[in-house]
Amino acid sequence: MVGRRRLGRQFGWLWASYAVSTYGSGLGFGALPLIAVLVLHAGPAEVSALSAVGPAVGVLIAVPLAPWVEFRRKRPVMIAMDLARFAAMATIPVAYAFGWLSLVQLLVVSAVVAAAKIAFNAASGAYLKALIRPDDLLVANARFESTNWSSIAVGPPLGGAAIGLFGPVTTVVADALSYLLSALGITAIREIPDQEEAPRTTGKGPLLAGALLDGWRHIMGHPGLRPLYLNHMLVAGLIMATEPLLAVLLLRQLGFPPWQYALAFAAPCLGGLIGSRLARRVVVRFGRHRVFRTVGTLRAIWLIGLAFVRPGVVGLVTVMAVELAIIINMSLYNPVLATYRLEHTPRHLVARTLSAWSIGQQASIAVLTALAGLLADVTSPRTALTVAGLLILTTPLLLPRQDQSSQHKPELSRSHS
Repeated sequence: MVGRRRLGRQFGWLWASYAVSTYGSGLGFGALPLIAVLVLHAGPAEVSALSAVGPAVGVLIAVPLAPWVEFRRKRPVMIAMDLARFAAMATIPVAYAFGWLSLVQLLVVSAVVAAAKIAFNAASGAYLKALIRPDDLLVANARFESTNWSSIAVGPPLGGAAIGLFGPVTTVVADALSYLLSALGITAIREIPDQEEAPRTTGKGPLLAGALLDGWRHIMGHPGLRPLYLNHMLVAGLIMATEPLLAVLLLRQLGFPPWQYALAFAAPCLGGLIGSRLARRVVVRFGRHRVFRTVGTLRAIWLIGLAFVRPGVVGLVTVMAVELAIIINMSLYNPVLATYRLEHTPRHLVARTLSAWSIGQQASIAVLTALAGLLADVTSPRTALTVAGLLILTTPLLLPRQDQSSQHKPELSRSHS
């Protein structure tokens, strides 16, 4: 059983820190678009710009951070990124209290948080690979995935209730404090003397122009990672592009109250517990390649259902059913993908590879969200949802057709020179 596997006390601290910040983000799920709609009275284009421009700028900031993270000890990097996110998020309730809140500030905060998230995830992925045995990677990634979805299942309803009782920036305060608590938790992890040693560099150091491209070179040169990367960018981009469109459609055009909007996304996230707990057993029974092909296809076929949302209970049930189907398949697929990616990346390239992966994903989300927002502004949110649902049906064509599990697997040397 996945839940009974013991991975050690140090992993326990890492998992607990991740859980604290993830549950804080669950409370603040969609907080910035919600504040833009309810406080700043933003329209579809402005809400989509908030969801697109901020992460896009964050990606630009994260590009030079990738080699910097690779050639630093990972635990201090994670702590620093948590503190950066805490500081950025804390500016929102301060500005709201003094009447200074603006869309520009929300964009800046979104960019800082996006860049820090990319750097944190790159450092934590490299740290995880050094912390536990290779055979335990899928179990660990499934636990992170389970925590992620359970936080969204619990957080948004509580966040919606908190907003109703205490005001629109309440969940932002909780999210900011969660990053501070996460940083404190990571400080409790004992250092790993050998595995966590920062890689040595040659020449002029890690900020050479070529170092920025090493992660992408590895991904695009690997016959298994390349199609998975391209597929994941499009799937993630198209799914996330629907979030601001649904916010406008449900909250403004169809008149859903905020608590129903939160419930529509929170309740289906319980499906994430199902998929993540099944991941290891499904891989053992059917093999990783079949999971990539079958589950990777199943996660793409449901999004078109959001185009048929109607007012009232029927519309609420439609959103929940579509989200449940997507989430069950995503939560099964994601830990398998994360494990494959770590297994097929040499240790001295992990941070740069994970950064490249995240940067590509966030860039895709930013571009597709911006385009969807423009389309929604010219036509309607429902039309933009229809286009996204149709486009995502083509993404299974990018999935690998042959099993690459035993091919092109790098030697995971301890040498970083």
